[in-house]
Amino acid sequence: MISPPDEGAHARPVPLPAGYRWQWLGRDALAGATVWAVLVPEALAYATIAGVSPVVGLYAAPAALILYAVLGSSRHLVVGPMAATAALSAAIVGDAADGSGAHFAALTAALAVTVGLAALLAGLLRLGFLASFISEPVLKGFIVGLALTIVAGQLPKLFGVEGGPGDFFEKIWALAGDLGATSGLTVLVGAGSLLLILVLRRTAPVVPGSLIAVALGIAVAAAFDLESHGVAVVGDIDTGLPSFGFPDVSLDDLGGLAAGSVGVLLVAFAEGLGAAKNYAVRGHYEVDADRELIGLGAAGLGAGLSSGMVVNGSLSKTAVNWSAGARTQLSGVFVAPLTVLTLLFLTGLFEKLPEAVLAAVVIAAVVELVDLASLAALHRVFTRRLGQDYGVAARPDFLAAVAALLGVLVFDTLPGLFIGIGASLLLLLYRSSRPVVSELGQLPGNGHFTALDRHRDSRRIPGVVVLRVEGGIYFANAERIRSTVGKAAGRDGATAVVIDAETVPFIDVSAVRMLDQLAGELKARGVRLLLARDVGQVRDVLSTADAGAELRHVHPTVREAVEAARTGT
Repeated sequence: MISPPDEGAHARPVPLPAGYRWQWLGRDALAGATVWAVLVPEALAYATIAGVSPVVGLYAAPAALILYAVLGSSRHLVVGPMAATAALSAAIVGDAADGSGAHFAALTAALAVTVGLAALLAGLLRLGFLASFISEPVLKGFIVGLALTIVAGQLPKLFGVEGGPGDFFEKIWALAGDLGATSGLTVLVGAGSLLLILVLRRTAPVVPGSLIAVALGIAVAAAFDLESHGVAVVGDIDTGLPSFGFPDVSLDDLGGLAAGSVGVLLVAFAEGLGAAKNYAVRGHYEVDADRELIGLGAAGLGAGLSSGMVVNGSLSKTAVNWSAGARTQLSGVFVAPLTVLTLLFLTGLFEKLPEAVLAAVVIAAVVELVDLASLAALHRVFTRRLGQDYGVAARPDFLAAVAALLGVLVFDTLPGLFIGIGASLLLLLYRSSRPVVSELGQLPGNGHFTALDRHRDSRRIPGVVVLRVEGGIYFANAERIRSTVGKAAGRDGATAVVIDAETVPFIDVSAVRMLDQLAGELKARGVRLLLARDVGQVRDVLSTADAGAELRHVHPTVREAVEAARTGT
């Protein structure tokens, strides 16, 4: 649905006929033309990453753009071929294809269809929340690893050498072995194009540097007949519209693509939803995750049924769309006919495009994704107390990002994603099984209770140990908490242990049984166990799980619990 940027931040989207202001038409048209100038060279380049003819990237765009504009919830998101999903497509289709060029292209289109169907089904089932299972650090590490792998795959074209298959390290090793056959003219063309794009991006960001580099590359190749001097060019590109219909693949082929399509969907949805949310905040409106799935699914179906490839939301093209002044999704609709005109009349121009220039476009597009500064920032996020208890696991976000990064570099793209997700979940389970238990002391003067290891002025209460459990108490960590509390209660002179439950968001029946048993054991040693400041869910479970009387009587404040412990009430 195409919606105008309303003045109310939370107003419902208004359909175009009812709410579109025609004074926005010029802005949307200009934004569409600007996006087209970026989309054309990038679509050609990303198709080569997917292992298909460059024109396939253009095939994927028109239907995807129009269908997303109708069904998506973002006013600014631009969908199209992208580097990450193109690389995933190449890996998945490569495993299923028999090596035939036509069959590879058909499987690439079929993968777009299966991803689209999966997204539509997930949207109808309201499964948009699943995107939250790919944490930002995991996605960051995955994208960095994927970008490095893509760069490694494009460098041979930049040097005019053969290169080799395999993971990141195998590609780099093969490149090093082929450097003796480097084509100096190819390097000059490719490196010059890369430098031009990067300089224009820094000095004139509104100028479509990729399109200028492509145009210059074509002009130079034609003027100096670079192909006869050993510079590889794109070669024949079909002119005209693609064939429409379901790809020519078997049911067995579709079954082989089904599992991989889920991984592609996770990456495509997470990347697109992140871009959509980013610009929704700037535009003061909201996006709906389930509608985004439906929009992505329709776009994928349209791309696949148009002999295209997997598509998803593009952060870079969305940024161009925003900066060019787009007000609604009509800007994306304008891109579609411009792309059709390109297919009908301009594809012949790209046949003389040097492959080194196309490689430069890819490298320039993905080099920004090698965000090592963000990884360094994740490494700096360290909790001192967690470091004492967890060691290296005190930096779980950094570890998850590195796991995803190395997984991509060593084991390929899709395994790398699931390695990152698995590492993130394992670290979450590890941390939740080892919650921080801080000992509290009382500040002189105001009497507030604070952690002893953070406030040097805090003082222990004679005879009373006050502990704060920073996390839920459940079956996986109950015994660890029991051991920690038992050790604290063994301190000389201790007659009571007070557990501050304010930072305990939940408790389960196993934990209640553990606390009951612990209270009995401590009582036999002459030590009372008291609870203070329970929250709603903890209070509910304690009152309905047959907890002992001492545990059911939760004191409203730590100070009152300490006073009760000291007076024996």
